[in-house]
Amino acid sequence: MSDWFEAAVWGLIQGLTEFLPVSSSGHLVVVPGFLGIEAPDLGTSALLHLGTLMAVLVHYRGDLAWLLRSRTDPVARRVLGLLVVASLPSALALLVRDEVAALQASTTAVGVALLTTGAVLWVADWFVDRGGPLETMGRFRALGVGFAQLAAVVPGISRSGVTIAVGTASGLSRVQAARFSFLLGIPAIAAAGMFEGRALLGGAGIHSSAWLGVAAAGVSGYVAISLLLRVLERVGLRPFAPYCVLVGAATLVWL
Repeated sequence: MSDWFEAAVWGLIQGLTEFLPVSSSGHLVVVPGFLGIEAPDLGTSALLHLGTLMAVLVHYRGDLAWLLRSRTDPVARRVLGLLVVASLPSALALLVRDEVAALQASTTAVGVALLTTGAVLWVADWFVDRGGPLETMGRFRALGVGFAQLAAVVPGISRSGVTIAVGTASGLSRVQAARFSFLLGIPAIAAAGMFEGRALLGGAGIHSSAWLGVAAAGVSGYVAISLLLRVLERVGLRPFAPYCVLVGAATLVWL
């Protein structure tokens, strides 16, 4: 497999699985296992996160511009406060870095986590879409979404899936829960890229083909966000549950 083709494949995988509720971290484990290829190195992975970051920044550019006006817009200020509150639990991830690394190395743990994601996505649609706008969300419920995001440090637990599920359970409409999830994910995605980008500072170097991966991640990520919003509006998260269960079961059986 050529470097350019491999970069494009990893870019597509990163872009699609970062935003669709199927777990990008889980796919970083199972895809190399099933295809017999090596996962991208840390430097390349950091660049791929740059691609997905650009996708969400472009898609939600209107919301970001609105939040920047929070000094003069009380509603924007309230939503920004909710995002800050929901971001707080992510700091606890620093305390479990070694445990997360151990889980990343265990295909059994990833398989179980994917099955768990599938169960969460299936159960999430039991909650009625009450159509609540983001502005009506309380701080306590925002904190709950933040803890859901923290749970997604476990490889195989989908960050978008669990945060949208908890957001919907908190009274938001599915689309508004996704809006909150993706805005909340901006610092998380940026932090993941910076953490992995330490390899670049260490002189690991990157191949020029990695930029193709960045472009693929950006384009596929933007498409994934648009696709997920349409699916959420029509049928919810449940269509993604069988896929997670299938991949999780296959991981437990064959890897």
